[in-house]
Parts: sequence; structure tokens; C-alpha cells
Amino acid sequence: MDLTYSPEEDAFRAEVRAWMEANVPPSPLPSFDASREGFEAHRDWERKLAEGRWGMVTWPEEYGGRGLDLIRWLIFEEEYWRAGAPLRVNQNGIFLLGPTLMEFGTNEQKARFLSKMASGDEIWAQAWSEPQAGSDLAAVRATARRDGDEYVLSGHKIWSSRAVFADWAFGLFRTDPDSERHKGLSLIFFPLNAPGVRLQPIAQIDGETGFAEIFLEEARVPAFNRLGEEGQGWKICMATAGFERGLMLRSPARFQVAAQRLVELYLAHQDECGPETRASVMRSFMDAEAYTLSIYQTASRLMAGGTIGAEASTNKIFWSEMDIALHRTALSILGARAELLKTAPAAGNESRWLDGYFFSLAGPIYAGSNEIQKNIIAERMLGLPRG
Repeated sequence: MDLTYSPEEDAFRAEVRAWMEANVPPSPLPSFDASREGFEAHRDWERKLAEGRWGMVTWPEEYGGRGLDLIRWLIFEEEYWRAGAPLRVNQNGIFLLGPTLMEFGTNEQKARFLSKMASGDEIWAQAWSEPQAGSDLAAVRATARRDGDEYVLSGHKIWSSRAVFADWAFGLFRTDPDSERHKGLSLIFFPLNAPGVRLQPIAQIDGETGFAEIFLEEARVPAFNRLGEEGQGWKICMATAGFERGLMLRSPARFQVAAQRLVELYLAHQDECGPETRASVMRSFMDAEAYTLSIYQTASRLMAGGTIGAEASTNKIFWSEMDIALHRTALSILGARAELLKTAPAAGNESRWLDGYFFSLAGPIYAGSNEIQKNIIAERMLGLPRG
């Protein structure tokens, strides 16, 4: 892996930086989980990105992208986070479903869904988890019964991110009623405003509605909305999980920026901090850099024709635990001020650390709990027997 950037890559970085400096909103947008207003403000930002063809730079031009490689995507992400640009409200679509659709979808499906995904015209939610299944994705019970050219969806999904205000969801359904575990499953898209689809918002720890329960009561969707062959859902879902755990969902730039902010926070309070805090700050900074190098290595391997395998689970454990440790260190530096909510008059920008800490606590759970990831590592990477 060559750790130097080419002149073309440096020129691309300069182009991204200039566009961000000219277009990133001067003030933070309202939260996309707190209200429809905030959600639509972020949708408008997605549309502005699409106008500059920045929606997803690795996608082909006919789908709203630039046809660039993964190294340039990582450069784009570095400049995006450096500029303090808004969080991507359509991350479930562009980072997870989009790459999966590119790999398994028909030309007709790509033409129908990808451009609207890149433009922000259609925002996507995940519909993986179920109350009875927890982190065991193979235990899903929601069904999709074939009826002519349609599927009839029935079941109960939970912890569906962005579902409260989103337009579409993608989920795993049992299309073979006699199947068990990972067999007989299919990945199916469904509009969240379809008859028979009912949503129940779930409040997060901060009171915002980042998740929802989805109740499917014989909702009908065209068979066109199935991704891949019937019964191929587990294979497709594992590809999506690889993108989620190993590369796209948590780009290293996110943690590099947070680690730099942590260093600046420490320098502003170093007279109040002991050697243990200093060591924790150094560890967070080094971990962010190590994660960056790992992701660049993964991107280089994929560009050379490789694939994301079980090692995506090690990445997922690393970034989720790193995120918690980084924010705990920041809270320890702030002391009692760390408990100020963002609504407190004296909170200032320091409240971002508490918000970030709350969110980091979910990291070991979403994208497959870390306990499940450790089982995957033990069985598929280390060859250990099942317990």
C-alpha cells in the first residue's frame, strides 16, 4: 500500500475542500431525528450535494456519482468531516443499501432506486431487527408470501433507524415458510407509507426519535422490490453487513476529527489533568490513526479485486470500542461540566461530547452486537469450534 497521494488525488482533495468551504451551512442544521423540519433540512443538504455530484462519489455517473475509486472516497470523507458538514441522513441508503444494490441489483432496479437515493429524493431506513430475534439476524420471523407479481409482507421490525421520517425501508423476510435459520430468506424493499405499514416512534436516550417499530399487516409490494433471487437474502445481507461493519458506515475521518478535537480539549485543560488522562488522549489519537490505516488497506485490497470478509467484524469491534473510550476521556477532562445538556445556557460546544458519548454507547450493539462479532471472529477467522 502506497501511503503517498498522487498529484491527481491532491487535486481532487483541493476541489472537495473548495466546494465544502463554499457550500457547508455556516450553522449546524437541526437534528434529523428530532423533527420533520430537521429531517427535511438534511434532505435539502443531500440534494445540494447531489447538485455538485458529491452524493456518492464512487457511484457511476449515470446514478449521480463520479465513478471514482475508494481512495478518493476516503479523501472526500476527510474533507467532509474537516469542514464540519452535516451528518448524512441517507447513510442507510448510500453507504449500505446502495453498494449492495450495485452488486446484486438488476439494471432496472439500479435505474429505479440509485439516482433517487443519491439525490436525497428517497431516504432509506433499515428494517433488520425484530423483537424476537435481537442480534440474531437468522432468527427473523417476518414473512413475505408470494401472491402473483406481489409479495405480502407480515411481521414486526424494531430499532429501524431513520424510519420515522424516511420514505423507504429494506428488510429481511422469510419467503419460504418451511425454512429455518439463514435459509429461505429474501431481501425486500417497501415504501413506509404503503397500506398495511404502521410506524411507532422509539425515543432515544436524548429524547429524539432516531428509531421506530414497523408493523407490517399484509402490506403488498411488487416482486420487483426483491433484491436478488428468492432465498438469496442471507448472502446479500452479509454483503451489506460487510459494508456496514468494515468500510462505509464509519469512515476513519469521523474518528480522526473527534481525536483532534480531543487533543485540543486536553491542551485547553492540561493543567487540570494527570498522566493517566494524557495517556488516554494519546491512545485515542493513535487508535484513530491505526483505524485509518486499516481502512486504507481494506480499500486498496478491494480496488485490487479483493472482498470484505469476516475481518469486517474486527473493524466493527475496534471502531465501536474506540468511540466509547474517546468520548469517556473527553468527559473525564470536562469533569462536572460534561453533564451539561445542549439545552443548558452555559453548555456551549462542550455539550457535543455528551451527545457523542450517548451515541457511542450504541456502537457495540448496532451493525451486529460485538458479542456476535466475537463469535464470527472465533469461528471464521480463528477456526475455533462452536461452544
